[in-house]
Amino acid sequence: MIYEIALLPVHNEHIEKFRRAFAEVAPLLSRAKGYGGHFLAQGIETPQLFHLIVRWQSLEDHTPGFEASEDHRMFMMGLQEYFSEEPRVYHIGGAAFATGEHDDPNSAVGMGMLAP
Repeated sequence: MIYEIALLPVHNEHIEKFRRAFAEVAPLLSRAKGYGGHFLAQGIETPQLFHLIVRWQSLEDHTPGFEASEDHRMFMMGLQEYFSEEPRVYHIGGAAFATGEHDDPNSAVGMGMLAP
């Protein structure tokens, strides 16, 4: 299990349009092989910076898997006009933090991020 973290800088004047566009292209992401859920959050101190966290079964499911697909091309085409600069993407491995004593600290649910 790995997590993709994408930092998505959006033009201030296009924040609401970006939110709508993301909702439209999200199904392309959701149907990818190895997809395990995602979370899109807007920065508090920097509201023009969105953080997309995607859970993948393996790094290969994301790259080259999804990134080499037509769905990824369409996903990016639906969003690219709203970016103020190139998004930055990196990956982290399976550990997570718990939100309470009964949570599984190794699950995305335990992180309070992703629905079971």
